[in-house]
Amino acid sequence: MAGVSFFPGSADPVFRRTALLCWFGWVFDFFDLILIAFLIPTIEQSFHTGHEVGAWLVGVGLGASGLGGIVFGALADRYGRKPILTVTVLLFSIGMLLTGASQTITQFLIARFITGIGLGGEWAVGHALIAESVPANERARWSAFLQSGEPVGVAIAAVVGFSIAPVVGWRTVIMASSLTGFLALAFRKWLQESPRWLNRKLNQGNEANQNTDLQGLTPSVFLSKYGWVTFLAFILAVFKLGTYWTCYTWLPRFISESFGAKLNQSALWILSGQVGQYVGMGVFGNVADRFGRRWAFSVFSVITALALGCLACFWSVLFNTMPVAFWTLITIMGFGSGCTAGFGALLSELFPTGIRTFAMGSVYNAARGVQLFSPVLVAQAVQVDGLRGGLLVPTGLAVLTALWVWTLPDKKGQILE
Repeated sequence: MAGVSFFPGSADPVFRRTALLCWFGWVFDFFDLILIAFLIPTIEQSFHTGHEVGAWLVGVGLGASGLGGIVFGALADRYGRKPILTVTVLLFSIGMLLTGASQTITQFLIARFITGIGLGGEWAVGHALIAESVPANERARWSAFLQSGEPVGVAIAAVVGFSIAPVVGWRTVIMASSLTGFLALAFRKWLQESPRWLNRKLNQGNEANQNTDLQGLTPSVFLSKYGWVTFLAFILAVFKLGTYWTCYTWLPRFISESFGAKLNQSALWILSGQVGQYVGMGVFGNVADRFGRRWAFSVFSVITALALGCLACFWSVLFNTMPVAFWTLITIMGFGSGCTAGFGALLSELFPTGIRTFAMGSVYNAARGVQLFSPVLVAQAVQVDGLRGGLLVPTGLAVLTALWVWTLPDKKGQILE
């Protein structure tokens, strides 16, 4: 394996700029989603609600992202990746501004719904744009680069949520986050449209005249022609995203309340996991391009499961008496989570250009929308068996991810349809 590289040498400077802009969009995407999870205790106090309502305040953005992925995915297939990506960034920036200005629970939920719609649309459009613009043998690496904005966004959210928000207030940090809307201006000026989408658009007339298999490729065909592979991919995404969200949406608060950990300790374990995940994504991209998507997903998911299983069974001992082993396991857990970086390449290879962003957005964001129930699921497990019960939920989902990925075809190195 030729070393970890987020910037494969064959890409031209114009595309690198496009990839970097998409990367920033993904940083702000996850920054927003995780920041809300960190701020929920304070928000609950502001609105005088309990933990049950707090779970829904987190979940509504995840649920709305599923709808956003479907709607904006279809629009991007019709009108192009660049204009729709610009709209999604503007939408979630407006949603952030409205969230910070909310005065009632109803207003807050509506604002989070708007934010989630924009966030859901951004993922599929950005990943499709990247996948359609790079050589087939580098697709997983560029997908990993784009997804690596996730741990960066989470790390920034941890710092802001634990260190800055207590000083300036949750409304200030959320409203300040709406400044990401300026990224949309950069998209309009510097973003490069997908050459594959442009080529298909120019040739649509000829395709229709020749009655090729590409004729009439609209979102309606994916239920009949691509329905089964869509279902398999959706279940994989539910398992993998469930591994992540059933861990990160509740553990910071649990550690603080159960172990008396200070906020900076909670932030430190999150940052350690994100460092591991960032490195893991870079390694995953290289492994997936060389050995295939399924092997990479399986190996990395097993690593995650092993680390989570050890933490579930021995957390108290590790946390209190074996700090080096504890932080090592947290970092290893994050490293294994690097397989999230594989979804852009894997999903883009399953569908043709005419429905690619619609299908990718439907699969990934519908699975992310299902995570609306993650806090509820974990809460039940914690009631039954405490911390161990809560951590065994993502452990089991990681094992299922490692097994389920083998139900999908592996199209490593193949030219996109």
